Amino acid sequence: MEKENIFKWKHYQADMILWTVRWYLRYNLSFRDL
Repeated sequence: MEKENIFKWKHYQADMILWTVRWYLRYNLSFRDL
């Protein structure tokens, strides 16, 4: 059970990193256009 929880947490972290990178890139591009 512990291994499953660790795997879920790592997967959740990876998702958060991807979303953060996406938002960062999107806002960087919009700021550049301004």
